[in-house]
Amino acid sequence: QVQLVESGGGLVQAGGSLRLSCAASGTIVSINGMGWYRQAPGKQRQLVARISRSGITNYADSVKGRFTISRDNAKNTVYLQMNSLKSEDTGLYYCKAEIVLNEYWGQGTQVTVSS
Repeated sequence: QVQLVESGGGLVQAGGSLRLSCAASGTIVSINGMGWYRQAPGKQRQLVARISRSGITNYADSVKGRFTISRDNAKNTVYLQMNSLKSEDTGLYYCKAEIVLNEYWGQGTQVTVSS
């Protein structure tokens, strides 16, 4: 069994910054990709950023240049540094881990950006 726990969400003013963390625990041999997804009210969950085990990253166009994803393989943890936040970044942020052929999700952490 694998558990993912996100932290770091909160309320921030537009232009501010937040850093999200997601730690995976349980029976883990190796985590392949890790990613962050966002679900805004009334919208589908969408990819924000993903990082491979070797460190290759990809981002949604809307966050390029503002967000940075990173990971610590020794700690089974992924981070999302979010700068220059905008009101449209508001949503529930979920962490995902790809382990073998399975996907595991966290419970989500709320990010609210006030304008």
